[in-house]
Amino acid sequence: MDKLFLAAIKEETVGMDYFEHVGVGKINATYNSLKLINIHKPKIVINYGTAGAINSNLKGIVECTKFYQRDMDVRVLNFELGETPYDGIKEIITSNLGYSCGSGDNFVNKSIDMNVDIVDMEAYAIAKVCKLENIEFKCFKYISDNADKNADNDWKKNLKIAADAFSFYIDKKNLKYLP
Repeated sequence: MDKLFLAAIKEETVGMDYFEHVGVGKINATYNSLKLINIHKPKIVINYGTAGAINSNLKGIVECTKFYQRDMDVRVLNFELGETPYDGIKEIITSNLGYSCGSGDNFVNKSIDMNVDIVDMEAYAIAKVCKLENIEFKCFKYISDNADKNADNDWKKNLKIAADAFSFYIDKKNLKYLP
């Protein structure tokens, strides 16, 4: 298999049977992504999911190319927000042309300290696995909410719209046929 399509949950990819689901959160995404990579041995991993917009100008589907771990907070020990102590990987950048994504194990419904365009709960984990396994990584997120006090209702309301939009996007961009 050349391509492995990953999403967190089935509800984000209704009708797209070629997607594998890694679960919600960084730990589930890390474990299940690695397991699926070992089974399928892809050359490229394509992640799709929903995300909250911190950058209020974003709508629809956006490509993310910069990934940060927004809930790794060891600033009290003089590390930067997002920096895992003694890890050496503080950010993952696959291209300078896309948007930045801060992943964390919480659903964002208020302002955050990190300066990123969008927030999600899995992309950093999948990007890091791909980086460490030397696999090309592409990430597309549908802006389902504005990471504000209405985020939970907006996210639930937009799940089906997001799945339909991504199905159309994959066909239009021929993502199924990427080398």
